Amino acid sequence: MSNIAEEVAGEIIRVDVLIIGAGISGIGAAHHMREQLPDKDFLILEAKNSYGGTWDTHRYPGVRSDSDLYTFGYRFKPWVGPPVAGRSEILRYLEEAIAEGGFADRILYGHRVLTCRWSSPESSWLVEAVRNGDEKRIVFAANFLWMCQGYYDHDKPYLPEWPAMGDFAGRIIHPQQWDPELDYSDKRVVVIGSGATAATLVPALAEKAAQVTMLQRSPTYFYCAPNKNELADRLREIGIDEPTIHRVVRAEVLYDQELLARRAVEEPEVLFEELKGAIRDYAGEDFEFDPHFVPRYRVWQQRLAYCPDGDLFQAVSSGRANVVTDEIDRFTRRGIVTKSGEEIEADIVVAATGFRLLMMGKIEFEVDGRPVDWHETVNYRGMMFTGVPNLVWVMGYFRASWTLRVDLVADFVCKLLAEMDRRGTRKVEVALREEDRDMSLLPWIDGENFNPGYIVRGLAEMPVRGDKPEWMHNQDYWRERDELPKIDLSGAEFIYQAGPAA
Repeated sequence: MSNIAEEVAGEIIRVDVLIIGAGISGIGAAHHMREQLPDKDFLILEAKNSYGGTWDTHRYPGVRSDSDLYTFGYRFKPWVGPPVAGRSEILRYLEEAIAEGGFADRILYGHRVLTCRWSSPESSWLVEAVRNGDEKRIVFAANFLWMCQGYYDHDKPYLPEWPAMGDFAGRIIHPQQWDPELDYSDKRVVVIGSGATAATLVPALAEKAAQVTMLQRSPTYFYCAPNKNELADRLREIGIDEPTIHRVVRAEVLYDQELLARRAVEEPEVLFEELKGAIRDYAGEDFEFDPHFVPRYRVWQQRLAYCPDGDLFQAVSSGRANVVTDEIDRFTRRGIVTKSGEEIEADIVVAATGFRLLMMGKIEFEVDGRPVDWHETVNYRGMMFTGVPNLVWVMGYFRASWTLRVDLVADFVCKLLAEMDRRGTRKVEVALREEDRDMSLLPWIDGENFNPGYIVRGLAEMPVRGDKPEWMHNQDYWRERDELPKIDLSGAEFIYQAGPAA
């Protein structure tokens, strides 16, 4: 095979590790690189013109975390503030993480990656990017790729094609593409959806709108609690330092979450009654749950939506918002007609209908001239893929905070890179072992365990899993926090090869 660098005119920027994405995953990866492998050179390529990823994209009213910041925050950086925070607070936290990590100059904003091509003879990825503004093509050569670009399409959200949408005289907007100039004061607003985004939007819009209706096809489970952490507040009151508070409160929250996840399997009915009791604390003892708040699935088969201070239920019980559980039949000039025949009049329709899953962020991959079809690969613990060397992908948790896995994967990557240096090798990939040859290959995630719509819609793009722990992404932080640090990098699934000198 010819030298791939000869195919590119102009200068090639060479680096040990290339991190793709300056969102919460990429910033965490960079911090761990600096802390654990200070002699390694790295760059971060970010398609946007700023850091933050998800938190730069989403700007709809009330946008906030749907995980507590004691676990959504990084292991290495204490969170100081209420457990649930808004966009501006989270962006400020990320800005501080970049500054404290000392890698602001290693982030190249406005660089959209187009292709990544691996050459085994050179043990190198050749990465082509286009710079925003002047559209200049810039080429990078990296020994290792750390994919932190997220899991959904930031440009194109998921928006179903409902009948007669064009007949509607008002405005239809997706929260991911929120227009800051949109004036919803004294307007009738319909929010389509029932997940965390809808639950955030409804109480926020109800503050100024004439009426807000949450139109859902099926109900969601909600967890209501005050937006504070009593343990953290008490520890601050008695003068405990913030790193200790962060560590202790983080441990408490993780313990409580593990208990909740276990009870969701062992006693789902009892747990649901407790969730309803927490809702009544805000909505009143007479609040009716059926039909709008009795889900059709078991607790934790989809994400449990956190509702700080019960704001959604306060809006519903006060009459500022209402809920309709039905399917959409068609749009009309005045609003939406449901399958049951009810017409909901609206001036604005907000389609909180979710993400469009996007494996590897629209980037074209090749390995030794062969295009990579991710669906033909088998994933290794949701991090690496058969047939794709020197690449690790960050896919966080859906039922625990995303960032918990950012930290765990970072530890793994740093250990793997150190192991390659110890062996004097330039290439590593995962491969099925002899005992895995007859293993069943299954969809990337088990629908009985976790089945949100955006995952189910995108399974054809995703890698497949095996029926052994090494070859699946189990979405269980409480297992992985013990298992991932104990991975044997000398195991038969890791194939190391020497390459040209760096």
